[in-house]
Amino acid sequence: MHPYPHVYEATADAAPADLVAVNSPGLPALATSPPPQFDGPEGNWSPETMLCASVADCLILTFRAVARASKLEWHRINCRTVGTLEKVEGNSRFTRFVSHVILHVPAGTDAARAKLLLEKSEHGCLVANSLTGARELVATIVEG
Repeated sequence: MHPYPHVYEATADAAPADLVAVNSPGLPALATSPPPQFDGPEGNWSPETMLCASVADCLILTFRAVARASKLEWHRINCRTVGTLEKVEGNSRFTRFVSHVILHVPAGTDAARAKLLLEKSEHGCLVANSLTGARELVATIVEG
């Protein structure tokens, strides 16, 4: 790992009625729009969906590191993060993020230990740690 501070860069560019092109050096562009909840079209990424995806992605990447350091064998992980956007004191903000994780592990794995490592990963997720909304982890361990 590189020493801190780490710096990340992204740009967004749009005309009045177009999708917004989101870019970062060396990465493929994403096309975004407001979500349907804000009268945007279906089928596009939005800042809101990208934020939830970032929480889910970060949790999985953190779990990979935690599992490797803890020598936990696993087969597959799936994380679905649901963010709740509410009006708070006149401003819209995310008040809650619930991450539903399904972790597939080999038969005979200590499920309690696997769940503990998932919890450690959720607590260590730097993206979620940067947000003010409450967080919840709903973990399911599947052996086999």
